[in-house]
Amino acid sequence: MLLKRLAIASAATVLAGGALGLSAAAASAATLSGAGSTLVAPIEAEWGAAWGSATGNTVTYNSVGSGTGYKDIAQGLVDFGASDAPLSAYSSPPCNSCVQIPWGLTATGVSYSLRGLRLPRGRAFHLTSRVIAAIYLGQIKNWADPQIRRINPGARIPSTPITVFWRSDASGDSFAFSSELSDVSGTFRGRVGPSTQPSFPVGLGEKGNGGLAAALGQTNGGIAYISVAYLLANNLPAAAVQNNAGRYAVPNLGAISAAASVFHSVPGNRQLTIVNPPRRVKTAYPISTYTYVMVPTNAPQGALLRSFISYALTGGQAFGPRLGFVPLPRAVVSASQATLRTIQ
Repeated sequence: MLLKRLAIASAATVLAGGALGLSAAAASAATLSGAGSTLVAPIEAEWGAAWGSATGNTVTYNSVGSGTGYKDIAQGLVDFGASDAPLSAYSSPPCNSCVQIPWGLTATGVSYSLRGLRLPRGRAFHLTSRVIAAIYLGQIKNWADPQIRRINPGARIPSTPITVFWRSDASGDSFAFSSELSDVSGTFRGRVGPSTQPSFPVGLGEKGNGGLAAALGQTNGGIAYISVAYLLANNLPAAAVQNNAGRYAVPNLGAISAAASVFHSVPGNRQLTIVNPPRRVKTAYPISTYTYVMVPTNAPQGALLRSFISYALTGGQAFGPRLGFVPLPRAVVSASQATLRTIQ
């Protein structure tokens, strides 16, 4: 399966504290609590387990979606929030003194379940963002629609009704997905627009990436946007989505890296938007995304947070490739560490 090619084996995990590059060891066992993004949950679980094994501390993480993660950190209910949408995507409640730190790099895939589909050997199923927008607006209702057949020459596509699935919770995946569709379709932008919780006019809502993956796996004719780690874990296919250069790209590590290459420096607010990268990035996957940890600079457990996040930014990146995460570029690591030092 084409998607499997994105899962490159990661380096062997090293659990010794010195090898992890931990900035500090806990004097006594303590617990950090976090909440938010389901996209980052698979790699966060690896970070938490490895860091905890090395330091004797514990990280508890509730994968409730980016929107809830933002609200929880803004209200001081957790030590850190995680979101695939940047701080600028949220308006309330205010997250006083919060900073955002990019700590993961991956993508939101567009997956489908379609019995009877036959593709030419070695070719992925093609979709354009305009076609996807039309599907999510209810304008294209059948997989054998001429617009889908036209971009899949040589494929045998069954005449199966399309069942649309979307995230019912506030989600960074929804933000990346709706941002891409808004960029390419004025109709979609006018009717739905970019949002962590867009109001799609058709389809069924499911909670979390896990909920979408489960629903899609049980529904012939389904389509859903799902982060790469969950596509891999559930053996789901990823459509090749057309980028600005006119090429079709699946969300593999090379295509995600290409999307991230548009930034040669990191903005002061650490917001890195790589959805729908420009035409010059010919091999980029268009729905690639950074994911952020959000922390107040006056965090109650600042030293522990610095230690945990520092590990995630350095040694913890080795867990990424087999989960569909690209190791962070050096410039991003450097900028993230500089922001991390502002946490007291």
